[in-house]
Amino acid sequence: MIYAWQCHHHHSTMFTNSHLIIYLLLIAAVATTVTATDHIVGANRGWNPGINYTLWAKNHTFYVGDFISFRYQKTQYNVIQVNKTGYDNCTLAGVVGNWSSGKDFILLNKSQRYYFICGTGGCFNGMKVTIRVHKLPSPPAADSEHSGSSVAGISFMVLASLIWIGSSAICWF
Repeated sequence: MIYAWQCHHHHSTMFTNSHLIIYLLLIAAVATTVTATDHIVGANRGWNPGINYTLWAKNHTFYVGDFISFRYQKTQYNVIQVNKTGYDNCTLAGVVGNWSSGKDFILLNKSQRYYFICGTGGCFNGMKVTIRVHKLPSPPAADSEHSGSSVAGISFMVLASLIWIGSSAICWF
């Protein structure tokens, strides 16, 4: 017995092949995009005296590549990056950087602990924050053949479904 593919074309399909390709490219782009987070110190209260920045920092997870940003009145306050001694004592010990624009975006480019204070006296009124920046998490590795094959199987089924939906022909044996 000989089997042959017979196809009847439908011109009113929901997707065209070019739509399918664009759709798959978008899925791939979304799946591989890693976005940095901008952590605004103090949220809507900003960088001001009398705010518990330790509590604020505990509610955030910081990763390499994220930003920490400070919003404040530039005529009154600033941001100084210091070492632990400078942080603990509100001094300029171990100054690494300083900012005074009132809207500062600081790239967190190393996995380490960072210390920031206000250098205009605000540190003594609580204007200091320390954060721990973590390495980016690694993508989960398939620890067993089973988990890897089930993910591959699901991916294949989704891809096959999309190709079938996107094809402009209906075929049968």
